[in-house]
Amino acid sequence: MNEITYSRVGDYRLPDLYLPEQEILPIGKYGLLRKTYLKTHKKITYTNLLTAGALHNHLAEIDAQANDMLELLMKQMAAEQGVMEKLKSANQMAWVGAMSNIKACAEEIILNEIIYA
Repeated sequence: MNEITYSRVGDYRLPDLYLPEQEILPIGKYGLLRKTYLKTHKKITYTNLLTAGALHNHLAEIDAQANDMLELLMKQMAAEQGVMEKLKSANQMAWVGAMSNIKACAEEIILNEIIYA
């Protein structure tokens, strides 16, 4: 049986609340962006995930999805635009510029479809 313990804070006795133990997974750029978005614009969802102990897993899952989608979109867009290794060896600066543009477009899609959804 779980017994509730209390701590005295000033004149009040408050329950000692703890989040459930959870596995620590790495959270990258997209997970942190999602956390900031939830905290700022979806406060109820953020609070529900936090109190249920599911926030960290949610952020790690979002980060993994976003990274997978970024890799896939960049490959597809590069193939569609003809940005191949041949261009890299012929004109490296043009290749870098094209790949930077492709990455920016792919990240915009990820932000709209995964992070801010």
